[in-house]
Amino acid sequence: MSRIHTLGVVAVFAALGACSHLPLGSEPVEASAPAVMPGQVEPIHAAAITRDQAVFWVSSNGCTSKQDVTPMVRRVGGEVVITLRRLEEDRCDKPLRDGVQLQWSFDELGLRPGSSVTVQNPYQLPPQG
Repeated sequence: MSRIHTLGVVAVFAALGACSHLPLGSEPVEASAPAVMPGQVEPIHAAAITRDQAVFWVSSNGCTSKQDVTPMVRRVGGEVVITLRRLEEDRCDKPLRDGVQLQWSFDELGLRPGSSVTVQNPYQLPPQG
């Protein structure tokens, strides 16, 4: 019985240790409880973190803008993690073969210059044709 109790306590602490998101522009902090994130995880074609900028290439049907996607910034085990989430679906009908480039400065993301960043989005090849 004590083993089941111990496993239950471990499971609760593991669940509470999951990361939450921070609003754009907030300083990343250690997360303590799971949180519901807005929108949907956005597959990306490419990402680059350079010169204190986070640059992403995402699919677009012709109307995707920076306001349609939000970077969720959180700290996981001492690392800064960015996850792009799409807030608004692009309902236009003129797909852009290479997608669109969206970028945020570290200042916009609430990050210190030179921060080490990991991107947590699935990669998706651009459409062929």
